[in-house]
Formats: sequence, structure tokens, C-alpha cells
Amino acid sequence: MLERKARQEICQVMRELKSRGLNRGAEGNISMRFGEGFLITPSGVLPEDMTPEQIVLLDMEGNWDGAWKPSSEWRMHRDIYQNRPQAGAVIHTHSTHATALSCLQKPIPPFHYMIALAGGEIIDCAPYATFGTEELSRNMLKGLGERKATLLANHGMICFEETLGRAMVLAETVEELARQFILASSVGEPQRLSAAEMARVLEKFSAYGQSLKKL
Repeated sequence: MLERKARQEICQVMRELKSRGLNRGAEGNISMRFGEGFLITPSGVLPEDMTPEQIVLLDMEGNWDGAWKPSSEWRMHRDIYQNRPQAGAVIHTHSTHATALSCLQKPIPPFHYMIALAGGEIIDCAPYATFGTEELSRNMLKGLGERKATLLANHGMICFEETLGRAMVLAETVEELARQFILASSVGEPQRLSAAEMARVLEKFSAYGQSLKKL
């Protein structure tokens, strides 16, 4: 029953990502840590057509059984789980504004204190590599550093959190920050918050958002 619930939640959040404009068509992918491996969305299936039975269970070697192939980006998800023990869920999107910045290969700087929700002073942009490759996954880990989100050059964004609900909040926040930064940049040069101020915000965020802890 726990596995069935996790599969249903993944399908539901995939549909929410599309309805909220964070993905289109069969773009993007979601996973949840499960047992000794993880559950991930199948390759090339539209969110509205996705069923719990199509969600693929992989081990940490990338092995799976069944007729449905996992997302081509399963390596990124696997490598997050292997390197970040606190990660319980991963979301990858091609959301419009985050992707636009990724195509400029620019990070999102500390123009707004909510950058700290991703766990650092900036949201970096990982170097480009072909989708689905080990090189992309290695670059992604560099882009993440000690943070929970990164842009992927000429591609999109990826983030993780302890739960899928919190990962959804973070994915939406990254997209909104990208939109705000683009809008502000169209008028002038956005002012950056200092490293000292971002350190204060990060400290405050360590005890922030009791409602998020329930997600």
C-alpha cells in the first residue's frame, strides 16, 4: 500500500506540474526514494495518461523490471539520492523562466532573500551536457554544490527536498525567482543582497516555515 500511494502521488504531482505551467507535453520527470532504490516517472508518457502502474522502480545501479522504461534522466535522480542522504524526492522541469536563464547559462544571483530556500546564496547553473548522459549528471552535482536546486544549461532546472510536497514548493519558487529576476533585469540591474545578509537569511530559514515541514 505504501508503494501504491507513492506511485499515485508521483502521478498527481506530474499533472500538477503541467497544470501550473512548469512543464509541457511529456517534459520533466519526478522521483521518490523508495526502499533501497527509487520510483521514477516513465519515459515519454503524458502526465494526463500516466498511471501508477507505469511508474518505474529502479535500484541504485539503474536496473529495473517491467515493460515501462524509466525517464532518460534517471541518472540525475540516482546521483542525487546517492550523494544527498536527506533527499526524499527529486523534481526536474523545463519551466519557462528557469529554462530561459539556463539558456543564457546564468545563475540566479542573491537579488531576493528567497534564494535561500534552495540552501545557498545563489542558484547556480550547471554546465551543458547532452540529456540523459553521465556527464550531465556529473555537471548537475557541481551545479548543486551543497544546495537543493540548480539550473541546467540550455535545458531546465532540477531540485530536491525531503518530501515530494516540499520539492514541488521549491520547484515553483525557483521558477518564480527566475521570472522575477528576468523582469527586474529588463528595467535595470537588480541589486544584490550581501553575503552577510544572505548568511542571516539562511540561519533564519533553518527554523522557517512550519507548514512546509508537514508537506
